[in-house]
Amino acid sequence: MPQRTPLAEWHENNRGRMVDFAGWSMPVQYSSIVSEHLGTRKGVGVFDVSHMGRVAVEGNQAAEWLDSMLTRQVVDLPVCRARYTLITGVAGEEDNVQLDGAPVILDDALVTRLADQKDGSQRFVLVVNASNRQRVVRWLQARLPPEGVTLNDTTEDSAMIAVQGPLVFGHTAEDVFAGPLGSVFGKKVLQQLATLPNYGVLETELSGEPVLVSRTGYTGEDGVEIILGSSQALGLWKCLVEEGSAIPCGLGSRDTLRLEAAMPLYGHELCEKTDPFSAGLGFAVNIDGREFPGAEEMRTRRSSSDRCRIGLVFESRRAARSGDHVLVSKNGTDSICGEITSGSFSPTCERGIALAIVDRAIAEQECELEVLVRGVRLPAKLVSLPFYRRHRHD
Repeated sequence: MPQRTPLAEWHENNRGRMVDFAGWSMPVQYSSIVSEHLGTRKGVGVFDVSHMGRVAVEGNQAAEWLDSMLTRQVVDLPVCRARYTLITGVAGEEDNVQLDGAPVILDDALVTRLADQKDGSQRFVLVVNASNRQRVVRWLQARLPPEGVTLNDTTEDSAMIAVQGPLVFGHTAEDVFAGPLGSVFGKKVLQQLATLPNYGVLETELSGEPVLVSRTGYTGEDGVEIILGSSQALGLWKCLVEEGSAIPCGLGSRDTLRLEAAMPLYGHELCEKTDPFSAGLGFAVNIDGREFPGAEEMRTRRSSSDRCRIGLVFESRRAARSGDHVLVSKNGTDSICGEITSGSFSPTCERGIALAIVDRAIAEQECELEVLVRGVRLPAKLVSLPFYRRHRHD
């Protein structure tokens, strides 16, 4: 039986079409993927993302240890800030991994630094993918130092809700109460949230219980992600949906939103063998003067990467799928130059769009490309990423 989030019963009672996703019973949609997608782009969508893994790392050596385990530098991460990172392993040292000596990408994650405890102990939170949570926790636990660091998987004792869209904080900075969070937080907290920078984090309270709110998301829109206790989740969700006018959204629209924003998805843009430099994720790999699992091999990859990530837009609404071949024609001869990693109909662009990994030389020459979609060749135009970029008011 799949696991259930604290909001599963609400989803079932409110037209949520439930599916088994990474071992969790999750809503894929309520009304339609397109209406939920456009509702988030134009207003505010709320997403139950409690299936995402949440791991607390604490101790007087927590920063140094995480710095040695993650591809992104951690020791200089300011308090109340988050960073995107990769978690890497080494071939032969991770469960069920049989590779040829290359570093293994176990997952991508967000690492957040919280305020130190009174005794100086450092506090961090890792948010990881549901499908990889258990093996990431096993990998990290097996490499904890004898003392100075503790690791606690808090996923099943907490919930996580994403509130995303251009109206999360109302129409203007002076109108924060008009947004859906106005029915949840007081004026002081709302003003703090509205002025948070991207990847900024606020530790606050809701009904006397601790809550973590971060200016992050997976949609390309403004918004926040809220981590709170399981017992508080239903009350917060109802406030957002029933009093705050946010529309409930499922995993289907979350995927099309992230694709328009060109955000990677593990199992598509990322897998164990992915070269992060080819996938456009070199910013998440700080390798100069640092050591982490697979760092030396990553240094070699950075200098030898001959592939790159591109965006493709089709003339029709038809969508390419992961694994479809990208074709290039030279001197009347077709050849495969890459493959699709993610593809879908884009409700915003009203066209089929796709992310692909192709030979770097092809992308630099801006050749005419086609994608073989279920036996049909579809012309595709190479475009800059992301497909959608939100309007910024600041």
